[in-house]
Formats: sequence, C-alpha cells, structure tokens
Amino acid sequence: MNLQQVLSHVRRAVDDYQMIRDGDRIAVGISGGKDSLTMLYALNALRRFYPHPFSIHAVTVDLGFQNLDLGEIEALCRDLDVPYTIVPTEIADIVFEQRRESNPCALCAKMRKGALNNAIRAAGCNKVAYAHHKDDVVETMLLSLIFEGRFHTFAPVTWLDRTQLTVIRPLLYMNEADIIGFVNKNHVPVVKSPCPADGNTKREYVKNLLRELNRETPGVKDRMFTAIRTGGLTGWPLPAAPDKKEDNDHAKQ
Repeated sequence: MNLQQVLSHVRRAVDDYQMIRDGDRIAVGISGGKDSLTMLYALNALRRFYPHPFSIHAVTVDLGFQNLDLGEIEALCRDLDVPYTIVPTEIADIVFEQRRESNPCALCAKMRKGALNNAIRAAGCNKVAYAHHKDDVVETMLLSLIFEGRFHTFAPVTWLDRTQLTVIRPLLYMNEADIIGFVNKNHVPVVKSPCPADGNTKREYVKNLLRELNRETPGVKDRMFTAIRTGGLTGWPLPAAPDKKEDNDHAKQ
C-alpha cells in the first residue's frame, strides 16, 4: 500500500465524521509503533491540501524503559518538518518495579494518557489523533462483549470534558494488514515496544480470535465493523455527506 492509498482511507474517515476544522492544532500521539507512524505520514500529507487548514505536533510519552531509542523518529519528524515533543516519565518503574501490577496495562494507560494530555495542552493543541484502525474498533467491541457483557467500542470522535480536548481517529477505515503493508513498503522506522506485557494481554487473545473467525468465515470482520457503524452506538452517527465543493476537491486528489 502506498501513501496515496493510505490518504484515501484517512480522508474518507476525516470527512465522514468531520474530524478536522479550520485552524485545528492536532497532537499526533506517537508510540513508535506502525500505526502511529502511519498516521503521522498520513496527516502530514493531508495538511498540505486539505480544505480546512490545520497543523500537527507529534508527541511521544517515554515510559522510561532503558532500551527505547527514539532517534529515528526524531529524524523523521525533522524531515517532515513536524514539531516533536518527547515527554520523559517514570511510568515503567512505577508500574513494574514499585507497584508490580498484576494487570499493568490499566494503570500504565491511565498514567500515559495523563502525561500525554498535559503535553498536548502545553503545546497549545485542541485535538489529539489516536492511531486506532478498523481491527482495533472490532477487537474493542469483542472485548466489551466477551468480558463486560455489553455492545460497545470507542467512537470516531470523542470530546474529553475534563481535559477540554477532542480525540479523533483518522485510521478508522484502515485494516491492520494494510498498515503493515505500508510500513514494510516504505521502510517506516518502527520502534519495537520494550514493554514486558506486550503481546500478553486480553486484547492479544481477542486479536487472535478475530483472525481465526475471519479465516473460517471470510469477511466477518468487515461485517462486524458495518454493524458497529450502523448500529446506533453512542458517538457513531451515520457519516455526514460532504458538501459539493469538498466532494469535488476530493475527486481531484
């Protein structure tokens, strides 16, 4: 998959759910993984022609693992002319050494989001882009259904009242496999997660389950995603139709 194909998916999601308005200053949360770096490439390209002018600012929360090297990401942001902020923390030490959490992901996520939101506000941003893709949407729904007994997943756009920030998810229409293809084809400098809990979570269990379901019944993931989009879930309005001018602009890209 090339950047133009990624842009097609991203712009469709941005337009369908009106994620970006004139003058938005969008923080791009960069974990170092394939998803967030693909989103960085896409939003950086989108800002050059999108009819609603916006700017981006990349932000990474450094959890404090000793073997995390962000040098290539810093170089990438310089090449793209995107401001980049690294937020140093001691989250890894607190979660794994001091508290020795049996379920480290919940506490880590809470602390990481707190540090990220503080950095976003300090940078003067009013929105933050998360790199959740189509697989994440369906996996979160299955997690909620299996372990909580409710039909729920995160929304394309979420207003955070406490922090006065808006979360957008521009990769909403992208399959994880397509992101992997883009990263491999374009030699994106992915940084492997040093977290010891990586790959040993309930989400990983659901990811494998979804992969098996889709293998046995091809298309089941897309049908689940369609059910989410059209099922009247909170925060999932039917996609808005773009005005004629924007539709024509899109057709020219």
